Amino acid sequence: MKLGILLGLATTDFRIDIDAILEAEALGYDSVWSSEAYGSDAVSPAAWVLARTSKIRVGTAIMQMPARTPAAAAGTAMTLHKLSGGRFLFGLGPSGPQVVEGWHGMPYANSLARMREYISIVRLILAREAPVEFAGDHYRLPYDGPGATGLGKPLKSMIHGDPAMPIYTAAITPAGLRLAAELADGVFPIFLDPDRTGIVSESLDRGFAAGGRSAADFDLAPFVWVGMGAGIAECRAPIKRDMALYIGGMGARRKNFYNDYAKRMGFESAAAEIQELFLAGRRGEAAAAVPDALVDATSLVGPPEHIVAQLRAWKAAGERGAVNSMLLRGASREALRVIAEEML
Repeated sequence: MKLGILLGLATTDFRIDIDAILEAEALGYDSVWSSEAYGSDAVSPAAWVLARTSKIRVGTAIMQMPARTPAAAAGTAMTLHKLSGGRFLFGLGPSGPQVVEGWHGMPYANSLARMREYISIVRLILAREAPVEFAGDHYRLPYDGPGATGLGKPLKSMIHGDPAMPIYTAAITPAGLRLAAELADGVFPIFLDPDRTGIVSESLDRGFAAGGRSAADFDLAPFVWVGMGAGIAECRAPIKRDMALYIGGMGARRKNFYNDYAKRMGFESAAAEIQELFLAGRRGEAAAAVPDALVDATSLVGPPEHIVAQLRAWKAAGERGAVNSMLLRGASREALRVIAEEML
């Protein structure tokens, strides 16, 4: 089982605890991941961490596709990969309709079809076998649509990319998981019960079959919230607030992927209640409505000995090949040490 750290979304007091990252690197952690929503970007923190470290891999979880053309994202990935000696991990995703259309001013419809074309173009750029030409429904290289001058020409990257650079996507819908397994090298579920990995593996298996690929070369890397402390209830509280935000507010009432995912996990009534409360502005009640069972199944909470006991399920999932990585969110330095001692 590989261990990684999530930096979390940047807010007004955004900072990176580089000393914690350096300690994680010394402990044998495999990766660090930055992210973006509608403010700071994912690339700048990744570059900053790569410059301050020497062994640990650093990735984006995720670069939002609407924020960059496929060529711009590929160029960024190739640059960081080169400068870091091959330590960059390329994570991308479509984000959601509220951010895509509200923040980036781009259409969200057909997001998975866009992702298929996006990854295909990135692969062509990384391979550098010929000048890139692509005639898709959403991306065309050279561009020949409205406003085109007709002067565009197929181009080959000025630097050599690494065709083996891992590409990850963020997905929890069945269709998104299938596409990830078909085209990418790994996927980030927002949370996962290590005892019920079938909720994602069934869709992944269909994607592997469609792409003629093997699960052996794929990294299932769920996000795992961590709250270490004396009281389990107190440790659950901030995780419940985060889960309430995703399940209740990260999307519209009729289109919230996280809400749908919680329902598929067996928490249908709770997911509906969380959304109603959150959208009504009753966020504290929404957080209180997040079931203890959902937190305990997908997160690591409580005193060190309790977290060690919870890690048995994750260790078992790793041993049977159901989960490859754990990307820890909110882990203190003490938690990083406890988890590393048990898992590495």
